Amino acid sequence: MSPAKDSAVVLPQTRKQRKRFKRKVKIRVKRKTQKVEKLKDRENVTPLVKKYWLQRYDLFSKYDVGIRMDEEGWFSVTPEEIAALQASRCSGAGVIIDAFAGVGGNAIQFAQVCHHVIAIDIDPKKIELAFHNAKIYGVEDYIDFIVGDFFQLAPSLKGDAVFLSPPWGGPSYKAKENYTLDLLKPKDGHSLFQVAQEITPNIIMYLPRNIDMLQASELSWLSSPPLDMEIEENFVRGRSKGITLYFGNIVLQSL
Repeated sequence: MSPAKDSAVVLPQTRKQRKRFKRKVKIRVKRKTQKVEKLKDRENVTPLVKKYWLQRYDLFSKYDVGIRMDEEGWFSVTPEEIAALQASRCSGAGVIIDAFAGVGGNAIQFAQVCHHVIAIDIDPKKIELAFHNAKIYGVEDYIDFIVGDFFQLAPSLKGDAVFLSPPWGGPSYKAKENYTLDLLKPKDGHSLFQVAQEITPNIIMYLPRNIDMLQASELSWLSSPPLDMEIEENFVRGRSKGITLYFGNIVLQSL
């Protein structure tokens, strides 16, 4: 007996068609999950760091892979492009000391071109975040993460170069027409530089773009004879972000 004209004959899907359908479903679910995660991420961004969130890929190119930051990290981490440039000066070096590691932006870049990094921060939460972020970049095995005060640890530290990016005092630093070294935290820039000098003359110091350049240049005279020094203005997307000072052998050559 032939089937009725209004009846439907459902043909079984081929294996290839079923796989294709499942793949499409997985892609939709993945995209929906990513969208939800991004919305949650954006909801957790406070008004203070909203504009930094918009620049998140300048801070970490792998931000979407799972980078984590606290509020201070948003406005204190060195943009990745600048951190990579600073690290390139130490390519091949043995040990780099990152005195104020924060959420790990600079330590990660140093670890990609140097043999080993000592990342120090007095805040346990920041060290936890720095370790997590280093895992995202696959360099956690090349970094020793230490919770502690750089000034107390310095006498026992040995390294080929010291990187100094102390807190600038938050976003309000921009309001200063002439940012002086005494505004740095937790100690003034002169004291900080002298402590680093006891470890090595090879120092990289990242400072605000409105730093008092006369004061900055005087740092080289804290050593006898004066250290070689180089001043570099750093830009991201054509906008000035900071000033990097290089001292010692890294002014002229890689370590």
